[in-house]
Amino acid sequence: MIIKMTQSNMDNYNKSNDGFTVSGRIIPKYEDQTWTYTEEVFSETYIKKYDDEEIPVDYVEDQKKAVFFYFSKNNCIGQIRLREHWNGYAYIEDIAVAKEYREKGVGTALIHQAIEWAKEKKFCGLMLETQDINVSACRFYAKNNFTIGSIDTMLYSNFSTANEVAIIWYYKFK
Repeated sequence: MIIKMTQSNMDNYNKSNDGFTVSGRIIPKYEDQTWTYTEEVFSETYIKKYDDEEIPVDYVEDQKKAVFFYFSKNNCIGQIRLREHWNGYAYIEDIAVAKEYREKGVGTALIHQAIEWAKEKKFCGLMLETQDINVSACRFYAKNNFTIGSIDTMLYSNFSTANEVAIIWYYKFK
């Protein structure tokens, strides 16, 4: 069951914030006005986890922002956070699925909810950013019909421990 975040269920925010295994990186290539990519496999893997974020209270009231939770048996196992972007797209700021529920359709259901929300708001599509080292996320977005729109080599350059490139993905409505 997917429900929108409200004042009464905000305590579920961050419950699905598990880390992910870094096993390689996506290597994008732009040729003939089309993005493709290959994958580089690392010899050693590691876990990357982001800190829990402060609950975005304004996402309850603002009509151009939303958080949706995915529940299974009264447990929040996934969430997606969306907002209006200046370019007419709905921006997926965050999507998270608890580790034990990945590859079971939860993320795809959340993407479908985001598409429905964005179409209701008259956005032209969805966009998001992820890192080249989040190979499983990149595969997930490609599987769900997102295409690479650009690469940002500077987004993480101010963090000495981040050896990452930002990949911007788009899902344009027809």
